[in-house]
Amino acid sequence: MKEMFRLAFVLTLIAAGAGLVLSLVETVTREPIAEQRRLETLRALQAVLPPIDNSPDADTVALSVGRDRKGRELTRTFYRGRRGEDLAGVAFKVTAPDGYSGNITIMVGVEPDGTVAGIEILSHAETPGLGDKIEEPWFKDTFRGKNLDNADWRVKKDGGDFDQITGATISPRATVGAVRSGLEYYRQHRDEIAGTKGGTQ
Repeated sequence: MKEMFRLAFVLTLIAAGAGLVLSLVETVTREPIAEQRRLETLRALQAVLPPIDNSPDADTVALSVGRDRKGRELTRTFYRGRRGEDLAGVAFKVTAPDGYSGNITIMVGVEPDGTVAGIEILSHAETPGLGDKIEEPWFKDTFRGKNLDNADWRVKKDGGDFDQITGATISPRATVGAVRSGLEYYRQHRDEIAGTKGGTQ
């Protein structure tokens, strides 16, 4: 009986020690991880926005884009890039849920009038050598200068203006659809997004 108590005591000490170590590791790594994510976001913003002289991650507005299946509100953050006091562009993330292998997350940058300044693929699980070609510069560049009025937002296989990828039409089709949906939301809420300068709202 004493042996069992001793074993239980030792196991309790080990578990408590392990929990303490994990807690300390999480505390030590939390800020570096958060900073790394911030830098990754900034790199994506710089890739998709026109030339700016502010920090767009410090000038944002979050708007509701609906609710999830549990009824919780979903929001989208809009990053505002400025030259001086003037709005030079806005960036935001969109997600294509209909990629070949799951979600495709995209950062979209637009000029104030809603014309695409650039896109960046943030994450995906598309097939290497096929669907993952959505990351290639030639594909991303096809979006530059396009808006809801000057382009047919479908891939060429469907009669639209956007190149598909040979053998992997699903991935570009999903990307084009997600960007178009983001532009439609931006057009509907442009005044709210432009707002006034002064940080997160």
